[in-house]
Parts: sequence; C-alpha cells; structure tokens
Amino acid sequence: MENLEKYRKCFCDIFSLEADSEAEAAKLGSTPDWDSVGHMELITAIEDAFDIMFETEDILKFTSYAEGMEILKKYGVVI
Repeated sequence: MENLEKYRKCFCDIFSLEADSEAEAAKLGSTPDWDSVGHMELITAIEDAFDIMFETEDILKFTSYAEGMEILKKYGVVI
C-alpha cells in the first residue's frame, strides 16, 4: 500500500469517511467526529501506519488533512 493510501485510510477509518474527497477535505472542527478523542485516535492511527512518533507541537498543529501531509514530511514520510 502506498503512503497516500495509508494516510487516507487512517482518515476514512477513524472518521467513517467513504470518499477520498471527504478525507481530503477533513478539518478539525468541521469534520464529524474530529473532536479531541477523534484527534488522538487519528494521531495514533497515523503513528502506527508510518511507524513514527509525533512531537507534541506537531500533534497540536495537525488540524487538517493537508496540514498533516506537511507535518509528515518532517518525519521523512513522502506522500
């Protein structure tokens, strides 16, 4: 599975999204179930999928699908 597929799957699984476009539009506060608990579930799923450990600062900045892609670059994950 490619990195982009793994990344999208995390969003789709955690937030019960069906379409890629729904995942790509995901944002904290506007995506159903993306609350504090959903946020930590997403972070954990992404950390597990890519075998990384986010720094606290990055967890706090991870507020959208697009922002998450930028943060992953810092950890050497190319999407």
